[in-house]
Amino acid sequence: MAPKPAPIRGRKVLVTGGAGFVGSHIVDRLAPENEVTVLDSLVTGTMKNLAQSRDYIKFVEGDILDRKLVEKLVSGTEYIFHLAANVGNIRSINDPYFDMQVNVTGMVNLLEACRQARIERLVYSASAASFGEAKYLPIDEDHPQYPESPYAASKLAAEKYAFTYFKVYGIPTASVRYFNIYGPRQDTSEYANAISIFLGKFKKGEPITIYGDGEQTRDFLFIRDVVDANLLAAVTPAAAGETFNIATGTATSINRVADIIEQISGRKMPRNYAPPRKGEVRDSRATIEKAQKTLGFRPTATLEEGLRITWEAQLKE
Repeated sequence: MAPKPAPIRGRKVLVTGGAGFVGSHIVDRLAPENEVTVLDSLVTGTMKNLAQSRDYIKFVEGDILDRKLVEKLVSGTEYIFHLAANVGNIRSINDPYFDMQVNVTGMVNLLEACRQARIERLVYSASAASFGEAKYLPIDEDHPQYPESPYAASKLAAEKYAFTYFKVYGIPTASVRYFNIYGPRQDTSEYANAISIFLGKFKKGEPITIYGDGEQTRDFLFIRDVVDANLLAAVTPAAAGETFNIATGTATSINRVADIIEQISGRKMPRNYAPPRKGEVRDSRATIEKAQKTLGFRPTATLEEGLRITWEAQLKE
């Protein structure tokens, strides 16, 4: 299924972290029909991710912690998609202070710049990691939030800042709280999620490691649907000041993911089982009723379709 047309046209758009996994897909959907500026430090993002849109955008290599630069880029901007972040539980556990600086101070820098501008909407990429271990399933937006890693805590703090700036200053923010997203261009290192790591290992013909018994579950969402959610949150008037779970509402075990990848790739790889890692929850599944009713959000990609597209993209790299 081809991507839907972008509902934003002829506007000035800023995408922070736009050379990263999710950010670059949002950029591709918006360019060349908009005046898109990408801010990225290229610490984890890469220009290769922007190959499709490079000729249609303005790229700025810079840091979200550079307040003057952020103020300059926000001035005159109409829509902002904020994806610049230090991503991952392991990274945050190794350096919680840096994680806080990028994810929290970076968010405040952006919001402060918005106070001096007149934006239409700031869409923040939040994380379901902020919930911690599920107290009940499916997880709704009002589920208790008990972060179990510095990353989860920093993403929650930034989400709350977005809401606070809406309430106190009237900045039109909306937060899209991702569950487990996957797709082409995702990092395949140890810091990535299970799908991306598994695909990288299958491509190299290497055994995969599953932390725990593999029966832990996740709510996996394909990148095409993630982009749809961002754009809907940007243009829906009722989304201002709100937070939305962005997922499929379906739980899949890690063992099942490995089974599907074996079927798609035609390769069978040994599975090594290791103890669960710190900061990772046992089970996760969302209810997306709020996003469906308010945004009209409807995930369209099945896990099998999304994995097949992602596997084929891996083979081309």
